[in-house]
Amino acid sequence: MRSDKPRGSYNTCRLKNLPILTCIKELKSRHPFWGYRRITANLKARYKLDVSYNRVYRIMQENDLLYQKNQQLRAVRTPKDKPRATRPNQFWGIDMTKILTPTGWVYITIVLDWFTKKVVGYHAGQQSKAADCFSALDMGLNLQFPNGVRGHGLKLVSDNGCQPTSVSFMRACVDLSVEQIFTSYCNPKGNADTERFMRTLKEECCWLCDWNNAKELEEEISRWIDAYNAEYLHSSLGYISPNEKEQAWNKIPKLAA
Repeated sequence: MRSDKPRGSYNTCRLKNLPILTCIKELKSRHPFWGYRRITANLKARYKLDVSYNRVYRIMQENDLLYQKNQQLRAVRTPKDKPRATRPNQFWGIDMTKILTPTGWVYITIVLDWFTKKVVGYHAGQQSKAADCFSALDMGLNLQFPNGVRGHGLKLVSDNGCQPTSVSFMRACVDLSVEQIFTSYCNPKGNADTERFMRTLKEECCWLCDWNNAKELEEEISRWIDAYNAEYLHSSLGYISPNEKEQAWNKIPKLAA
């Protein structure tokens, strides 16, 4: 005996899924690297749709919308562990990347809070000097510590590049009582949170358009980071945005010192 569902039942199911598919296609058009879990989270949070992971996976599979990972790009991991943040403004990571435009390279430095995944500071320009690196850090310090950073135990994690290891940058961190932590060589996990954000920045902003010039990209990066902090749903945060994570922490009653 045949166990196949009647054709009419299949068509009815497709009609019911059509509004969901429309929303999925809209999300995928703007975020082509998103998988079904992040799509599901955004359907629930942004579109107020009551959908399950299995349903979204099935719809995306039927319409060839699943993101296929390239296993050849998997990094070789070392057993060394990185510090774990237990509160905001405890561990920040700083890193730099660059994007080529018709008028030259754009060097992007970002400072990321490891607990909230919030970009607290950034700098985009056509040079990558220690002063540009400090400009991104200074933005974060002014935003997160308006009354001064001394005494808060902030630790800044970076690789061993020439900017964070420069005499001027290290001296500025000492003057501000910001403790620098450098990742060990050949340890991709050491600054993994920050490096993972760089991948998101490239996939969600830099690689989606052909930029006419460096200035255009620099302006878009500023707009994108504001939207990222306010709207990007992180799986590691339970699919809430960095700003929502920070706001939730600030609502927790703190013990008096």
